[in-house]
Amino acid sequence: MLTVNIHEAKTQLSRLVEQAAQGESFIIAKAGRPMVKVVALGKTTTAQRFGFMAGEFTVPDDFDSMGSDEIAALFGAKGKSEGKSTGTRAGKSKGKAK
Repeated sequence: MLTVNIHEAKTQLSRLVEQAAQGESFIIAKAGRPMVKVVALGKTTTAQRFGFMAGEFTVPDDFDSMGSDEIAALFGAKGKSEGKSTGTRAGKSKGKAK
């Protein structure tokens, strides 16, 4: 197995990585002491996740506003049915920044 010093590995990294990807693993050493072994990764398989629940349930049209009155009440604001709050939006102030 090929052993290269860290300086050579930095200089020739692209070539060494290509060799490792082709199955020729190598060791990187620092001051003659082996530090790491570089090997090719095995083939990875990823499971298809998107759409696995297609047709199993529906999202209501009012999903984004569900519970908004209750959430607003938790923060001391008035919900849609009680009138609009007169407070400022988070992160915004009415005055000039100092």
